[in-house]
Amino acid sequence: MSAILLTPPALEPLTLDEAKNFLRVEHDDDDDAIAALIAGSRIHVEAHCRRALIAQTWRLIRDAWPQDGRIPIVPAPLREIVAARVYDGEGDTGEIDLQSFIVDAAASVLAFAPWALPAPGRIAAGIEIDVIVGHGTAATDVPEPLRQAVRLLIAHWYENRGVAAIGGQVALLPSAAAALIAPYRVLAL
Repeated sequence: MSAILLTPPALEPLTLDEAKNFLRVEHDDDDDAIAALIAGSRIHVEAHCRRALIAQTWRLIRDAWPQDGRIPIVPAPLREIVAARVYDGEGDTGEIDLQSFIVDAAASVLAFAPWALPAPGRIAAGIEIDVIVGHGTAATDVPEPLRQAVRLLIAHWYENRGVAAIGGQVALLPSAAAALIAPYRVLAL
């Protein structure tokens, strides 16, 4: 199953002022660099924990409906389903009634009765499901340990921006940030 980001988050988990305060930066010379570090740190933390920190829309693409009637949604947590469609053999789409799905937000799973949904006519990428994922629409909706991990990563990258990365060591996740992320990781089974 592949996933495509359709709508990125409307804001970051930290404002520029919050990041500058954490870094103890009192000038505006590095504002663009710090803003880029905020976005990069959010993306890095999201990739490590397989969670969307702020609400965003993703398209999930599948070849067939799973027989158990459950689709785990990654990135988690699942907030709502927006659209679902199936492609026939000619490439035409058929919309699926969203009432056919049950959103299990706690487990970040989309549940359904597989026999009640039309089978795709294409061998590959015959199903598209658009979902909204994320902890919320405000920075304060993000769990504080994940926001702190973003802060620590911003600080690590800011302090090491002039250092040449030997073997990728500078880009690694600092151990304190990794420890904060660990309880929130969505594991692949």
